[in-house]
Amino acid sequence: MFGMKSMSDALQKMAGPQLRHVLGAMTTNRFTGMLTGTLVTASVQSSTATTVMTVSFVNAGLLTLAQAISVIMGANIGTTLTAWIMALGSSFDISIVSYLGFFIGIILIYMKKHRYIGDFLFGLGLLLLGLTTLRLTGNEMDLGHNPSVLSFFQSFDPNSFWTTLVFLFLGGLLTFCVQSSAAVMAITMLLCGSGAMPIYQGIALVLGENIGTTITSNLAALSANTQARRAALAHMFFNVFGVLWILIVFRWFIDGVVWAVDYAGSNLFGQDMTHMGMQSKLTFTLAAFHTGFNVINACILIWFIPQIERFVCWVIKPKKVDEEEDFRLHFITAGFMKTPELSVLEAQKEIQSFSERMQRMFGMVQDLLNESSSLTGKKQDDQKFNKLYTRIEKYEGISDNMELEIAKYLEQVSDAHLSDETKGKIRAMLREISELESIGDACYNMARTINRKYTQKQDHFTEQQYSHLHQMMGLADNALTQMNHLMGGRKESYDVNRTFNIENEINNFRNQLKAQNIVDINNHSYTYAEGTVYMDLVNECEKLGDYVVNVVEARMGTRQRN
Repeated sequence: MFGMKSMSDALQKMAGPQLRHVLGAMTTNRFTGMLTGTLVTASVQSSTATTVMTVSFVNAGLLTLAQAISVIMGANIGTTLTAWIMALGSSFDISIVSYLGFFIGIILIYMKKHRYIGDFLFGLGLLLLGLTTLRLTGNEMDLGHNPSVLSFFQSFDPNSFWTTLVFLFLGGLLTFCVQSSAAVMAITMLLCGSGAMPIYQGIALVLGENIGTTITSNLAALSANTQARRAALAHMFFNVFGVLWILIVFRWFIDGVVWAVDYAGSNLFGQDMTHMGMQSKLTFTLAAFHTGFNVINACILIWFIPQIERFVCWVIKPKKVDEEEDFRLHFITAGFMKTPELSVLEAQKEIQSFSERMQRMFGMVQDLLNESSSLTGKKQDDQKFNKLYTRIEKYEGISDNMELEIAKYLEQVSDAHLSDETKGKIRAMLREISELESIGDACYNMARTINRKYTQKQDHFTEQQYSHLHQMMGLADNALTQMNHLMGGRKESYDVNRTFNIENEINNFRNQLKAQNIVDINNHSYTYAEGTVYMDLVNECEKLGDYVVNVVEARMGTRQRN
């Protein structure tokens, strides 16, 4: 199990910063998505690792629900390779391959340039060594001649349907406890190969393992967003559906697998399986059943991915909660399995959400300015103004909390062994969230200024002042829009000069309004106090533009300007 974890971590590290784009390219349709899930799971030897990782990708917005369903289908096929390794291990010593993996892996780890490949090979060595040790220990235990074990399995009627259900439940329970269907599959093959457990009961355990392995991904999705929980439910639906149809043709299907194993042994490999060792025949039968069942199930359901998507969307509906009343991080979750690369991707998605939230907050400030322009004295107008101002206050508190929570998460990630590139990303993201929080402060300062003017029943701004404020806020909003384009896309395709040009426009306009303000006060167009409030709003807009530029520079990796 530790070997599986090491292989999964190494695979994500090897993909590196291109992980998101590799996944997008490899899941363009349902068939390539299933192939991706098969290859990844065959590489890391753990469908649990692949499904939990897939749920995390959906949570981070890196995969769509339909893409995730196809990857999960492939994961169920890829995990069957473990059974074949166990079956082949009964014919020759696979520990030789494990020692080779250790030897090459250690060399590559110390070379540092290829250390992730070394980590993967070292994990593979651990996996194969664990399977070999499990098989050898099982043989030495001689379970086929253990009276207690034999009496336990003989107490169940092999022809009873209830026996099948009992062992199906036991397989699910064991897999849930161990959280690895591959490990339970290995134990099942030992029990059947030693003759302690009949093949029908062993296959019922295998079916239970297929359901038990879905529980882990559903647990991982509990704290995730709606789409991630839907992906986990789709995984459970896929496996439960397969178990239901196989139970209908249980005996006939197993007899067909036994015939196929005998046929393959005698006609394809020139070996009579009837004279082959009982252990080898039973292990090959289990491996063939596991693969055949999952391949047929995937071939059936791959045509119904849109229907499965609609079904899980109908079962799990999005929460109807007012966003201001429900502060929580939507993409960063405390999942079972995290690597620095996946954690950075999740944090980037959370920062994108933070950035979009700040633009919505600025939109509320613009609405608040419009509301303040009507001093009718009506109670309903006051209530509307106060409600909007309260929402802005809540947003300011949310921005503070988001900065702290994301920073805390990034600090935890930075404790892991990181590459220089990932360290640089984390430093940039810490700067981004600090500047985004400053944008929230600037919005709140403007809202407080408008609120003070409104509550003190001061005179309206002149039409010219309102026009200039709307023009300045329009420039600031345009800067925020450009910033969000960058946060949601690839920085290689972003023209940073757009942001710098808008900032220059804001600075020049601020200087022009500052000079005009002095002239208007001298001409008694409005009082000095009104001019001060007016310039406070203009200056906060200019500060907001500076914070936007700092966010853009942090994301683009450019030097902070003076």
